[in-house]
Amino acid sequence: MTTDIYPSMTVADSDQNERPVETMQLGKQVKAIRKQNNLTLEEAGKLTGLARSTLSKIENEQISPTFAVMQKLASGLKIDIPQLFIKPEKAQATGRRDITKAGAGIPHLTPTYEHELLATQLSKKKMMPYRSRIHARTFNDYGDWVRHQGEEFLLVLEGEVEFYTEFYEPTKLAVGDSAYYDAMMGHVVISTSKEDALILWVTTS
Repeated sequence: MTTDIYPSMTVADSDQNERPVETMQLGKQVKAIRKQNNLTLEEAGKLTGLARSTLSKIENEQISPTFAVMQKLASGLKIDIPQLFIKPEKAQATGRRDITKAGAGIPHLTPTYEHELLATQLSKKKMMPYRSRIHARTFNDYGDWVRHQGEEFLLVLEGEVEFYTEFYEPTKLAVGDSAYYDAMMGHVVISTSKEDALILWVTTS
């Protein structure tokens, strides 16, 4: 047995013909939007400026929010007020997939890195994964900091590296170690092991 969170009722027209209509329980709509954004009641309360108890009562249909409260809800949840009266769309799988067999990525060689670009068949990706063999052995091999848009994640697959970032002391990373950082912050990676290190990089667009 399934229960629709948006229950239906019937109304009669001028000829007394009944037809079903869907009612909107605004509280459950607020809860659905909050959960879509992975927010707790406390987090949503801070964003909207409403007490946790108030939000809970709204979600459980114990009180009806005033227009001023709806404005706070819309502003804090970063939605338009009409969205409080429209069912949130369920996320749907797009079916996007790209498999890159070992060694089948697109090579891209630079003086400091030997990149292998992965998942190259997909356009408009939200992130770019690639493996890189680090040829650089000193900071001076770069000449300056590397900077670019987005955030970046690196994972050491082979060897050891030294990870330089503009606002932090250099850090040595070994196999299995990783780092996540703002790519607009100056950064470079050099190999410190006997063999050139291999790392996996994932950069957001």
